[in-house]
Amino acid sequence: MKIFKLPILKSLWTQKPLYRTFHGHPKLLASDVYSQYQAVRRGEQEIPKYFNFASDVLDKWSEIEKAGKRPSNSAFWWISGKGEEVKWSFEELGFLSRKVANVLTKVCGLQKGDRIIVVLPRIPEWWLVNVACMRAGIVLIPGTSQLSAKDILYRLQASKAMCIITDDTVAPAVDSVASECQFLKTKLIVSKGSREGWLNFSELYKNQSADHSCVKTRIEDSVNIFFTSGTTGSPKMTEHSHGSLGFRPLLSERYERYWLDLTPSDVIWSTADTGWILTSLTSVFDPWVFGSCIFVHQLPQIESATILNTLCRFPIDTLVGVPTLYRMLVQNDLSSYKFMNLKHCMSGGEPLNPEVMEKWKSQTGLDIHEVYGQTETGIICSVFKGMKIKPGSMGKAAPLFDVQVVDKNANILPPGQQGEIAVRSKPIRPLGLFSEYIDNPKKTAESERGDFYVTGDRGTMDEDGYFWFIGRDDDIIISSGYRIGPFEVESALMEHPAVAEAAVVSSPDPLRGEVIVKAFVVLSATFSSSDREHLACELQEHVKKTTAPYKYPRKVEFVQQMPKTITGKIKRHELRNKEWGRM
Repeated sequence: MKIFKLPILKSLWTQKPLYRTFHGHPKLLASDVYSQYQAVRRGEQEIPKYFNFASDVLDKWSEIEKAGKRPSNSAFWWISGKGEEVKWSFEELGFLSRKVANVLTKVCGLQKGDRIIVVLPRIPEWWLVNVACMRAGIVLIPGTSQLSAKDILYRLQASKAMCIITDDTVAPAVDSVASECQFLKTKLIVSKGSREGWLNFSELYKNQSADHSCVKTRIEDSVNIFFTSGTTGSPKMTEHSHGSLGFRPLLSERYERYWLDLTPSDVIWSTADTGWILTSLTSVFDPWVFGSCIFVHQLPQIESATILNTLCRFPIDTLVGVPTLYRMLVQNDLSSYKFMNLKHCMSGGEPLNPEVMEKWKSQTGLDIHEVYGQTETGIICSVFKGMKIKPGSMGKAAPLFDVQVVDKNANILPPGQQGEIAVRSKPIRPLGLFSEYIDNPKKTAESERGDFYVTGDRGTMDEDGYFWFIGRDDDIIISSGYRIGPFEVESALMEHPAVAEAAVVSSPDPLRGEVIVKAFVVLSATFSSSDREHLACELQEHVKKTTAPYKYPRKVEFVQQMPKTITGKIKRHELRNKEWGRM
């Protein structure tokens, strides 16, 4: 990748030592951006009608920084893993993003409200485009680099995006479908070379002026559109506003109860893919509200050694990853690694098996704090730092959300009773919820039941207000009259040392004439040569002893890997369809 060279900002690629001066510093506590909205949180002032994250948060941090009232760490810190490094202060981030905003508006002709699809890996340009779109009022639609030509065609046609930004890897796929996308006017490529029919992003951006005035945006104006992961059916366009993504963390309670527990002295690293809302939450909006440093590793591939060595070499305070990451890491001897600064670990995307949490804690001394949410909701449940951890639980409802377990008639169920996890959306819709499924009023209406937005996930809440995930409503297995949640069976399997990963689905049994439980299992390396028939019986007996016997998998199939969505979630519906002959 080409490193930007701007002689005006000589400090761009240099990093001063990280001084953790925020804690106990009264001037910083009084002057940070979060503190400026205290009256709104107390209900003494109304939520503002106009809000733009770039001007109202990032530029404010730039002012605080210039006044010497913020610790000297960077706002953004990127490494390629091959020796390249980029570091920006908030001032530098502002300077560079204004140049990019001018590319989008003056060169590409995009206006407020226009949509742009951005399919880039974890490179600095992705963050610059994010901030530039906020400044120009352009709606950004992120996508993962794993998208196929068919995926890109669907997204370009459905969104009516007028511009796409990508790299050399994805550009050929875009070219193969561009003629079918009538709204697509401009293609920008992040590349060292040139490509016919494409404008070179890096060259254009270097030559632009940094003089750009941020547009005025209403708090309800669209800022991002996310395509849902599509575990069932075609991906839907989920719209989020400047309020639901940018202003929401400003309304949450102070750091000690907030899910990321960040200050301006902290460095956070989220390994999530750039096409997922978790990256927007943990690598854009939420950390920058608190003036923290966002650390990014390009990570062309997610490898245990790379992750662990990075944690040892860099002063990362908070790590955010999907359960698959932690399952992979605990396969290593973690006692041989000494993490430099790591104090807070978080997992989200799907439930994390308690066995993985226990292995991580026993070898690192660190707890893994679970969060739960969706593309539509952001984070609605969390195990906040300092809370009691109940292994297997997603924690309690996050600030701003009234989360309940409801029945099919939207009646709130008592503790311990299984139902659908839901968020109260009436009479007042909480700010963190999505606005709508664009161009799909039917699906938007179907997501509401009574006074609630229903998640489609089944679970329970205990007497202490902790939520427990059972499974997607369509993943529940009904066998011999019993309702069986796949997660409990998968967790039981994960307790066995032979199991690296497990997925449980329903399967027809012609002999018994009923539905039974089937487990797909990826073996850990040390058991890869074991006798499969004997091991299958051993796993079945293990599950019988660990949970209710009727839940044990009557069928076990060993596989090399699980089918997963681009966000790392196991595609149980694909496994289920295979079992029922629907592929």
